[in-house]
Amino acid sequence: MTNGQSQDNNILEVKDLKTHYPIRKGLLRRVTGYVKAVDGVNFTLRKGDTLGLVGESGCGKTTTGRTIVRLLEPTAGSMRFNDPNLGWVNLDQMSRRELAPVRRNMQMIFQDPFSSLNPRLTVKRIVAEPLIINKVASGSELDDRVAELLRVVGMRPEYMSRYPHAFSGGQRQRLGIARALALNPRLIICDEPVSALDVSIQAQVLNLLEDLQTDFDLTYIFIAHDLSVVEHITNRMAVMYVGKLVELAPTGELYDSPLHPYSEALMAALPIPDPRVRERPIRLPGEVANPANPPSGCYFHPRCRYAQDICAQEEPELRELQPDHWSACHFSEDLSLRGVLGSHATN
Repeated sequence: MTNGQSQDNNILEVKDLKTHYPIRKGLLRRVTGYVKAVDGVNFTLRKGDTLGLVGESGCGKTTTGRTIVRLLEPTAGSMRFNDPNLGWVNLDQMSRRELAPVRRNMQMIFQDPFSSLNPRLTVKRIVAEPLIINKVASGSELDDRVAELLRVVGMRPEYMSRYPHAFSGGQRQRLGIARALALNPRLIICDEPVSALDVSIQAQVLNLLEDLQTDFDLTYIFIAHDLSVVEHITNRMAVMYVGKLVELAPTGELYDSPLHPYSEALMAALPIPDPRVRERPIRLPGEVANPANPPSGCYFHPRCRYAQDICAQEEPELRELQPDHWSACHFSEDLSLRGVLGSHATN
């Protein structure tokens, strides 16, 4: 999926990515099936973009992010990364040794700032660890680099001798961001970086991420389930359901005019800050499909109010229906779906 853009403008291309976990039973721990956490994800990420990856808990968002940086091994598919030094590389085919120089340009900010920092290490050691491992700096140069990174994320260099327990959740997340910035990466995967923080602190961290993107020419994949946060920071948005991408579009366009029924339901769940607007919520029947035993055809069809016979028989393809707007629904062209402030009109 190139979205009509020059390949030189892209930083990441993911094609038919699958990450399946084996289900083992019995005394001999034989494999009896697979949990299809990620089941055929396709997208292209352009340089400088912030792609929001959203969906219900358990839909495969975090697994997708961790697979891209090879914290998890992919079952199938390809992941191509445009490394500034090596050019295009196939992440899924590289050994650990081959990945080492590439990982300097791909970093991750984790969801929980409390468990992602080693409580036995000082701030200096936490932030300096990537620099030490990659032999980038040492001695006074290392101290200067750590102090600069702390200043960049809004913390005082005097904190270098302290331990993580001495900081609030927002400050710990800033330390995680400083660590991610240490090697001057080009791609950062943010795995729900503000979900564990107070609302006022969330805004500060989001503004910091936006400033850093401008200052350091960063590209983000922003994983979240809070659609208000995603709307604030992203310019493109991908919606996942049970391991599959069901819609991909510019953020504003997806909020205003979704083309997939699941996206419509997500938009309808957003509160509208206007007491004069009284929209009825869209209640989805049933439960989220089991990724170990998904339904036939479209995974969403048992809960979809627009479903027809073909939905249970044939899996819809992710198609570009409008410029840079992709949807995996058999009837996207025929439905008139409600956006955040739209109507309930349907065909």
